[in-house]
Amino acid sequence: MSEVKTMEQPTVKSITTEELENVKRLQTELQQYCNSIGGMEVQKAKAIYQVNMLENEMDETKKAIEEKYGPININLLDGTYEPVVVEDKE
Repeated sequence: MSEVKTMEQPTVKSITTEELENVKRLQTELQQYCNSIGGMEVQKAKAIYQVNMLENEMDETKKAIEEKYGPININLLDGTYEPVVVEDKE
């Protein structure tokens, strides 16, 4: 009959409770900042989209005004305008 060999249990190693709490705290704080950055990126994307929409609307408005009045410079304080003088390059 052969001998029964017992296997040695590996020693469980662990960091201290204080080290574990510090790692958990840092991980939680890091995750919070990552979530905040994600939220800010969504806001940024929305703002960029809104700027693009406003630029398109501004271009359409400029075209409509130019079709009606020709090339002009508008005073944004009172709505008066002056025609743009195009100098002939010869």
